Amino acid sequence: MSPEDKLESLGITLPEPAKAVANYVPFVISGNMLFVSGQISMGNDGLVKGCLGKNMTTEDGQAAARLCGINLLAQCKAAVGDLSKIKRVVKLGGFVNATPDFIEVPQVINGCSDLMVEVLGDAGRHARSAVACPTLPLGVAVEVDGVFEIA
Repeated sequence: MSPEDKLESLGITLPEPAKAVANYVPFVISGNMLFVSGQISMGNDGLVKGCLGKNMTTEDGQAAARLCGINLLAQCKAAVGDLSKIKRVVKLGGFVNATPDFIEVPQVINGCSDLMVEVLGDAGRHARSAVACPTLPLGVAVEVDGVFEIA
């Protein structure tokens, strides 16, 4: 099953990839590597804002991280045209807007990591970082960037 077919079976339609809002580009291809700029927790209903440990639960954060993953895949598709060209998710960098005592940051970013494995199978398994931040752009709950190996 192709990644696009897998997305369809999961009921996921990739959005139009977000445009850069500052002095950067959404993605860069260098050799066989695709670097995707941080994608924020934004879905059809707009931005998912909040602070984990204050006004959001771990499950809320996981849903926000899943949106980041969907937006990462939308950027990948814009970059290479076909998600089957992704040979491997190399690394994800996850950022969570959280209170200083919130310790479930890795579990939040699992929302994105799990999606990559659901859509890409073993090629979706990756190295990762997951850090808490006192704030994120536009007040969003989660941001995730990614590095992908492409064919």
